Amino acid sequence: MMHSLEIDGLTKTYAGSGFSLDKVTFSIPRGTIMGFVGENGAGKTTTIKSILNTVKIDSGTIKLLGTIMTDKDTAIREDIGVVLDAANFSGVLTPARLSKVMNGIYRQWDQQEYIRLTEKFGLPMNRKLKDFSRGMSMKLAIAAALSHRPKLLILDEATSGLDPVTREEILEVFQEFVEDESRSILMSSHITSDLEKIADFITFIHQGKIILTAQKDELIYDYGIARCRQEQFARIETSDRLAYRKKDFQTDVLVKDRQAFAQKYDGIIIDNVSIDEILLFLVKGEN
Repeated sequence: MMHSLEIDGLTKTYAGSGFSLDKVTFSIPRGTIMGFVGENGAGKTTTIKSILNTVKIDSGTIKLLGTIMTDKDTAIREDIGVVLDAANFSGVLTPARLSKVMNGIYRQWDQQEYIRLTEKFGLPMNRKLKDFSRGMSMKLAIAAALSHRPKLLILDEATSGLDPVTREEILEVFQEFVEDESRSILMSSHITSDLEKIADFITFIHQGKIILTAQKDELIYDYGIARCRQEQFARIETSDRLAYRKKDFQTDVLVKDRQAFAQKYDGIIIDNVSIDEILLFLVKGEN
């Protein structure tokens, strides 16, 4: 299987902070979208900075499209699109002027694609960016990132703070992007409902460590939460639970295969589970 991004044993420590990335390892198959989730301070942004070679890592390897990027490697940057949680374009520019700037930076700049996306997003080409709303600014950043024809798109909270209609428009564009199976997306987001709509895989990070990587459909359709009374919880074998959380008169148990669990443990109610709930169990639960 070909991968757009391969991270193996990534370690990064910030002196005096007490935080470090601890042997972070995951990969993104080509033609797929990887959701990247974790609580604030879990290490998502540091991982993305490491991928982009904007911080010096301590150890491990990061391959972008099969290549380890160095400071001198400018060619591979043509194939990487990046959208961060805040657009960094000068406020005095307009979308029309921005396209001329980008055309001078990227050899692969596709003006027709840029026009198509800005029209799709309804962006005024001659309005200064300082007068754009956050939603308009993020749409423009996405249009610019996609218009130099990248093969890997890296998003850090690109849809946070946007209204549902705007987010839906942006998610549609991301899905269009990966229809070409040579392209992939790494999407770091706190809005897990967006990831539930479009992601193929989800990677969970906590305190600088990867705690789970799985197919999104497996998480949504196979995982579940067993609602147990005290005597029911006592019957559950340790190997059949991923994590649990105790309440006053009930213990909720995260299970990997809710159908198999239901067959083995008759009489226990099992509910569907969301990405948010899985993260909460993995971070706050006991195991």
